Amino acid sequence: MKVLIRMVTAASLACALLAGNVYASVTIGGTRVIYPLDQREVTVKLENDSKNPSLVQVWMDDGNADSKPGEAKVPFVITPPIFRMDPRKSQMLRVIYSGDAAMPQDRESVYWLNVLDIPPKAEQKADTNSLQFAFRTRIKVFVRPAKLPGSPDEAPRQLDWKLVPAPQGKGQALSVSNPTPYYVSFSEIDVVSGSQTYKNETGGMVPPRGTTVIPVPKMDSVSGSATVRFTAINDYGGALTGDAPLHQ
Repeated sequence: MKVLIRMVTAASLACALLAGNVYASVTIGGTRVIYPLDQREVTVKLENDSKNPSLVQVWMDDGNADSKPGEAKVPFVITPPIFRMDPRKSQMLRVIYSGDAAMPQDRESVYWLNVLDIPPKAEQKADTNSLQFAFRTRIKVFVRPAKLPGSPDEAPRQLDWKLVPAPQGKGQALSVSNPTPYYVSFSEIDVVSGSQTYKNETGGMVPPRGTTVIPVPKMDSVSGSATVRFTAINDYGGALTGDAPLHQ
């Protein structure tokens, strides 16, 4: 996701919100990071596409989106942790496994990389109200042990899909089980039942050797021949499409 960080007046804020998509001045070179556990470190490229410098702070968390720098106990070190990025420049981050915690060797683990983009304070007139925005981008870091069986590209087609009651007690949902050692992330999931298609456009993720329940809005009944049509995301952020039977 890309968001633009800028100083806006209170009067123009509503217009900015109605303007549609905005774009980050500092962007990450990829939608996810793959960390092979047999490597000492991996690098992540950041770029500042704006005409202004930014102050950037980076940290990792273990799944708590509300955690702040230094709060999450993760076995990784990122250098540099805070730095200035000049306009139209790039910066390489080094992500290093510290070894402070043992990692499972039979499946992937997942952490999150946070990049906080803080723009410079803009000059303003004395009679002008303004708001200062700092935006955070957060992407997944998949820690992959060596010599796992199979491949991450094969994993989406090995999932088992079942129809279950929705957790909120209304309608139905999908329970997806993953027998592989890889995380599988989805950008979109459809249930096709006869001429009817029920869509989940928010995606989801199922852990290795685990099960998760994925909601599908407005799905209350499907035929016995219904199928799941999915778009999974590969290591490079590309799409892996497929379909599978839905068991009831």
